[in-house]
Amino acid sequence: MLAPVVVPPCPRTPAAPIGSTASALPRVSVVIPTLNEARNLPHVFALLPADIYEVVVVDGNSTDDTIAVARRLRPDVRIVRQTRRGKGNALACGFAACRGDIIVMLDADGSTDPREIPAFVAALRAGADYAKGSRFVAGGGSTDITGIRRTGNHALNLIANVLNGTRFTDLCYGYNAFWRHCLPTLNLDAGHEDAAGAMCWGDGFEIETIINVRVARAGLTVAEVPSFEHDRIHGESNLNAVRDGLRVLRTLARERLRRPSAHRPTHQHAHAVAAASL
Repeated sequence: MLAPVVVPPCPRTPAAPIGSTASALPRVSVVIPTLNEARNLPHVFALLPADIYEVVVVDGNSTDDTIAVARRLRPDVRIVRQTRRGKGNALACGFAACRGDIIVMLDADGSTDPREIPAFVAALRAGADYAKGSRFVAGGGSTDITGIRRTGNHALNLIANVLNGTRFTDLCYGYNAFWRHCLPTLNLDAGHEDAAGAMCWGDGFEIETIINVRVARAGLTVAEVPSFEHDRIHGESNLNAVRDGLRVLRTLARERLRRPSAHRPTHQHAHAVAAASL
């Protein structure tokens, strides 16, 4: 199993273009799950690189003006309604709607910095299939994570590495990017709306673990990218350290018994996809 490699952190400067010339760039889709994030979106959208191909906002039935604000800030935004509840389901719905060559997962609360997107894209263009954000490598950090969450993350990280032969440093962080051709490997199903509002396995915060483990078990090349996590700007997080930690632990056990996808994209495939978009 190939171990993750670390690329240098991106500078904390105003939003920078993803590459030197627009014609040389792969198309980048940014997926942003939302649930009552109207007050946070102006900050997040203002920091997006100017040459993002598309922004896909996946809304979980917000009761505020999230959708209206998104459309006002970016008239070309694509709005997707998620089929069930939870961040995992929102990401699956967003991924299915993406048209770009590279897909970036970004939080709507201001905790993940859109100015880091060029570093993730650079890692992918350098040969990685999957760029994994990490708060625990040089250049990364967090002002949001609590002591309990940090301890739990390290413990779950250790278990994941032992079970999968990896050397991840930040299993549960949700700021990641990958080539779109990796979607069959992730094997995420947005499914159909559940009238009772029930959540299926993978619909919650365990989604990051599912994605990371499936990428690793498929033998894809992973590059860890230093990332700094900021405090949520407005509102309260839906994350529960104990409940969601147990879901991650169950995920590791379930994924251990799951047969990996036979689909294994190559770097040549990645570069061919990028070239086709020029």
